[in-house]
Amino acid sequence: MSSHSESAAHGHLMFHEHVVPVSTYLAVFITLLIATGLTTWIAFQDLGQWNLVVALAIAVCKASLVVLFFMHVKYNKGLSRIVLIAAVFWLGIMITFTLADELTRHWQINPQPWVGTIVPVVRHLLF
Repeated sequence: MSSHSESAAHGHLMFHEHVVPVSTYLAVFITLLIATGLTTWIAFQDLGQWNLVVALAIAVCKASLVVLFFMHVKYNKGLSRIVLIAAVFWLGIMITFTLADELTRHWQINPQPWVGTIVPVVRHLLF
């Protein structure tokens, strides 16, 4: 505590930031390049309905690497993690609503005519 007050008295604050080695950045960058190549290769393969699933899985992995290492979320605590969790939760809500809309578009609604159901009730009430 005394070192913080002494440094504040001298007009500058000391911040303890995590320094990531360049080798980590290079490893993540090479991994992202390989994952991009894998995404391109998978796009030309016929996996049927699994094309989208595999492409999204690779995209989620790549986005996780970018967020964790290049945005330093791995080394931060507190509010940045809460914001990340809230953003992922909100993305889940948006995907749920989109899928609910998309998956119900093929439903066939067969309305029944009201002539046979409402006319006897109206006749009974009026006569």
